[in-house]
Amino acid sequence: MSSFLAQPPSPSTVTMPPPEPGVENDGWFPDVSPADLRSSSRLNGNITPDRLSLSLAVAMSSVNDELAAYKASHIGNGYTALAAVPATKIGGRSIKHTLYLRAVYSLVQADLLDRYPDIGTTAAGEKRAEELPAADAFRRDARWAISDILGRPRSTVELI
Repeated sequence: MSSFLAQPPSPSTVTMPPPEPGVENDGWFPDVSPADLRSSSRLNGNITPDRLSLSLAVAMSSVNDELAAYKASHIGNGYTALAAVPATKIGGRSIKHTLYLRAVYSLVQADLLDRYPDIGTTAAGEKRAEELPAADAFRRDARWAISDILGRPRSTVELI
């Protein structure tokens, strides 16, 4: 009598997709790994490498532009990279580096949520839409991370 139990494929027959190459930055700000972005942001396979790469490049450019004066100031003081700027280290990494990645990752998530919501128009889709984080929350996280890098308050309140 034969057995109908399936055998797992041998490791040599399993093909893994090639790793996505990192997105090279300008040399002062850190390069960004799409794999790290995917794992920390829980991006699923619906986001193709090309979509992610484009969104990542735009987000990096946006954050770099907002931090251009900060970068110029520190280059003038002799710092050759964001990682060289004196800052608290958490987990062996400069908090400035971590905040930079948070700003970039947040802008990527906001962009992807706006462009590829992956939500149907059925009642189930509407319920799912309510459960998803709003793109504005990701934009807020990016703003806060940039403010923290610059040492500015996160919000400004004026009396009318």
